[in-house]
Amino acid sequence: MSTNQPTTMRAVGYRKSLPIDAPQSLVDLELPVPQPGPRDLLVQVEAIAVNPVDYKVRQNADPAGEPKVLGWDAAGTVVAVGDQVELFAVGDQVYYAGALDRPGANSRFHAVDERLVGRKPATLSFAEAAALPLTSLTAWEGLFDRMGLRNGAFEQTGTLLVTAAAGGVGSIVAQLARALTGLTVIGTASRPQTVAFARQMGAEHVVDHRQPLAEQLAAVAPGGVDYIFSTAGTDQNLAAYATALNPFGQIVAIDDFDSLDIGALKAKSASFHWEFMYTRSMFQTPDQVMQHHILTRIARLVDAGILTTTATQDLGPINARNLREAHRIQESGTAIGKTTLTGF
Repeated sequence: MSTNQPTTMRAVGYRKSLPIDAPQSLVDLELPVPQPGPRDLLVQVEAIAVNPVDYKVRQNADPAGEPKVLGWDAAGTVVAVGDQVELFAVGDQVYYAGALDRPGANSRFHAVDERLVGRKPATLSFAEAAALPLTSLTAWEGLFDRMGLRNGAFEQTGTLLVTAAAGGVGSIVAQLARALTGLTVIGTASRPQTVAFARQMGAEHVVDHRQPLAEQLAAVAPGGVDYIFSTAGTDQNLAAYATALNPFGQIVAIDDFDSLDIGALKAKSASFHWEFMYTRSMFQTPDQVMQHHILTRIARLVDAGILTTTATQDLGPINARNLREAHRIQESGTAIGKTTLTGF
């Protein structure tokens, strides 16, 4: 690292799992600047976005000793590189979601493996770019790796149901399916503003996930549903999924629940997949660099005007007070698109 770089930095983290309305649930910190490893970039963070994973970790993982820094969506500028870095150079503007088992990006400087990083879309601000990595990786891997849909195969027709299509992941799934497949997209949403956003993101039909789904799906998709991307409520909705799903259909789920009776899917020979975008980094799989390639493709689609950022509100500078508000919004379950914070 250059001798011109500072040795300490501002960050936001927590020392004990507390409700978000507690002032100490997230606090401002001064921490050492991390040293990049051999394949790491040291990024000066310019903007971050907040995801459900942030508050779930905060609620369930008490730090052991040192404070824990959250944050797994970031955009910034490379200021130093490890001695084995091949994909980037100092000065590159980048965006990424990083790794769940390393410190998060709610800090002025952040070390991240280059294989998990893409060049920031040139047409977006740092905040607009920070809204995209985690959700884009989750959506891309779910559609094209887990379900096995073919990118750009518009002759591949059928119907895709996306739950919470106005949320962070759902809004990217809808966009990718609309732009890169021949599928008809049905989204779920329950309020006028979320219905409108889901349609803007690519849902051709929208049904209300607060009402029984099976009857609504039968009305808008009388031929049945072929694919389901379940971002929330998988356990509550499985019976409706089993009814609506066509034989040999597929479900991808990303949410958390205690148990699931997938026996309901047997008669239709349906497939159930998990999607967890941290699997590659967590288990150091040989194909980690695929996340670099996916983010590169997403950036090209954005710069070509095919995809759009899902950033909907920016709460201002990255500090404990603003991050507590961002967590509160996520915990409320009413977020539309992505909430970002910009600068220190």
